[in-house]
Amino acid sequence: MVLKDKLVIVKLKYIEILENIMSIRTSKAEWTGDLKTGKGKLSLGSGVYEGPYNFISRFENGKETNPEELIGAAHAGCFSMFLSALLSKDGFIPAKIETIAKVHLGEGPKVTLIELDMTAEVPNIEVAAFMVYAENAKMNCPISVALSAVETKLTAKLIN
Repeated sequence: MVLKDKLVIVKLKYIEILENIMSIRTSKAEWTGDLKTGKGKLSLGSGVYEGPYNFISRFENGKETNPEELIGAAHAGCFSMFLSALLSKDGFIPAKIETIAKVHLGEGPKVTLIELDMTAEVPNIEVAAFMVYAENAKMNCPISVALSAVETKLTAKLIN
């Protein structure tokens, strides 16, 4: 077997592994009534969250959740994990990555801006190199890619 054939086999096995670990996630929304007085329930397929949402929680300051808050949690979580993967792949194991996502809902209504505010403790890395990893994660984590129509700003701080 020639080297080219071995590389094709390795690539196919890698693709097979990725196909086995990639998944489909499910969430559910239920809404009853009109926009202003109606109410809804959001459920995650994993069962770890089920809760109410309504007009006040979305457009004012109600205590229930809203779609934008869930987008923020998903984006912060995805970005943090992706950054960890990038750093770890090159031997920089993060002690901690903390990301806060602020999702701005503007006129339309539409999501107009997402701000990622991240602080990370990563030993043995220079600030300039760390910033390259952080920008890479901002541009390429799966949720960033899915939300690419929305401007995303990153503030990153390295603690050594």
